[in-house]
Amino acid sequence: VRLVGGSRCSGRLEILDNQSWVSVCAAAFDQQDAEVVCRELDCGAPVQVLGEDAFGKGDAQMWTQEIQCRGNESQIHICPTSPSHQNNCSHEHNVALLCT
Repeated sequence: VRLVGGSRCSGRLEILDNQSWVSVCAAAFDQQDAEVVCRELDCGAPVQVLGEDAFGKGDAQMWTQEIQCRGNESQIHICPTSPSHQNNCSHEHNVALLCT
């Protein structure tokens, strides 16, 4: 997991999926997911989950899974996922995070 386009603890969220970095859709991301990402990056707690392209669109593929963390996982890939039902996952809907 990494944050791109900002600082070490803020940016557009990307996840490594089969050796390529993919962007995460904002519709499939919530506060519990943010807590796991910030903790995994050793960046404290999430301050804000931003959508709508706060750190640029990027050119990564969009990830087609919905992340369903409970908030206590140590890494984002431990969280359960399910196929996304959101059809509007374009690069205008990337998740961006600000962690403390």
